[in-house]
Amino acid sequence: MTTLAPGAAPARSAVFHELTVAAVDRLCEDAAAVTFDVPDGLRDAYAFRAGQSLTLRRFVDGREERRSYSICAPAGAAPRIGVREIPGGLFSSWLVNEVRPGMRIEVQTPTGTWQADAEAGERHLCIAAGSGITPMLSVASTVLAHPGAQVSLLYGNRTSRTVMFAEELGDLKNRYGPRFQLVHLLSREPRDVELFSGRLDGDRLARLLTGLVPAEVFDHVWICGPLRMVEDARKVLADLAVPARVHVELFYVDAPPPQPRRADDTVAGATSELTVVLDGLRTTSRVSRETTILEGAQRTRGDLPFACKGGVCGTCRARVREGEADMRRNYALEPSEVDAGFVLTCQSFPSGDTLTVDYDA
Repeated sequence: MTTLAPGAAPARSAVFHELTVAAVDRLCEDAAAVTFDVPDGLRDAYAFRAGQSLTLRRFVDGREERRSYSICAPAGAAPRIGVREIPGGLFSSWLVNEVRPGMRIEVQTPTGTWQADAEAGERHLCIAAGSGITPMLSVASTVLAHPGAQVSLLYGNRTSRTVMFAEELGDLKNRYGPRFQLVHLLSREPRDVELFSGRLDGDRLARLLTGLVPAEVFDHVWICGPLRMVEDARKVLADLAVPARVHVELFYVDAPPPQPRRADDTVAGATSELTVVLDGLRTTSRVSRETTILEGAQRTRGDLPFACKGGVCGTCRARVREGEADMRRNYALEPSEVDAGFVLTCQSFPSGDTLTVDYDA
């Protein structure tokens, strides 16, 4: 059953359009940046905030595949993503090695709650490892346009050959001078300074944030990288009682999303009456409690937003309006969002007779 939610105004949907690849730039031995050309009629739809992401879609052997990639361009520029190849990666290998200018790719309109304010002129600390630099480049290049903004970036890599966006980061340093502090750390290549030689782990972060880059002076901290680095960074910031607002994003692992537990449309066992609100439309159906909210609702709503299905990208975020949901995994939502009733529908299961989730919230 589908109806217009009372008093609801249609929201701007995160929908797919075919965009032409404008450029593919090799960043280092295993990574590339892909820039998309947006036609005039879709400019507003693809306007993004610094830190947001694009979800790409393609069909392989008749199966729909989606992957989410952070935008690396400053707000107001053409949308551009940075991609590091993962061996055997269905999407990343294709984007890095096969995609060429002129090709057309299905791209969803920008999503994501990482949205740096370019007008505030605040002080930002960015902590990144590997391809985690992608959203940081967007944040830094956007906020530094304000003459009062400052950015300090701690960027960890294996060797100098694996540093993504090395030239772009150098250009930012040349352009903004002391307002942009850039620290490269290499885990498998010696540096002249011992502090910069090694993995960006908890011990090294603590030394950096109490000496070279005092963390208490920042308004915002942005963290993006593998799980262990993110956990180390959050612990260090908590131990130091850093007052800044902390924003976290994990790598998206380029692996096929999990398949539904049942291949057919049969709903067996304990069930819940699930109501989904998206774009002002309210849809109600009965779903199994052994199936995630996303998988259950997709039986009647094929337009639900999702990308990784791994609890990482946050694309499937929705707010519980009625009932209860059991969220098993969360690497995308901030504690304040969870406290406000938001869940990742790809990782949450109905746990009562009725449940209403609102994707428009």
